[in-house]
Amino acid sequence: MLNGILLVNAGEQLALGNMLFVLLTFVVLLFFIGKFAWKPITKMMQDRADKIANDLDSAESNKNEAAELVSKRNAELQATQAEATTIINNAKDTASKRSDDIIAQARDNASSMKVKANAEIAQERSEAMADVKNEVADLSVSIAQKIIQKELKLDDQKALIDAYIGELEAK
Repeated sequence: MLNGILLVNAGEQLALGNMLFVLLTFVVLLFFIGKFAWKPITKMMQDRADKIANDLDSAESNKNEAAELVSKRNAELQATQAEATTIINNAKDTASKRSDDIIAQARDNASSMKVKANAEIAQERSEAMADVKNEVADLSVSIAQKIIQKELKLDDQKALIDAYIGELEAK
């Protein structure tokens, strides 16, 4: 039994020794891990967290810049459209005024040509009437001379009228 107690006691000492060895090894391992591995791992994790934070900030900044560019482009597009509308309206107004001016000028030209033509017609009519009056006067004098030269009989009157008509047709 003593042998059994000693074995139990030796087993307890052995277990206690093993536990102290494992504990000491664990502490040494923690020290080396802390000294050589923990700082680089935490530094790497911190660097990665900083990079992710910077990337997120950069993405947010880029998103805000893109939104500003979109709003600027929309404002410029609206300004350009307003300017184009103004230019088109001005062109339409100018074309309308020019068209009205051309039409008014054409009407004035037509009116002056009409007045000129009416004046020319009146002048030619006056000249024609004067010519007809002169011819009638000449014919009257001519007929009177012929009447005076001979006494007219019915056949002579007919011949005189026919001669007068022949002269008119000849002219």
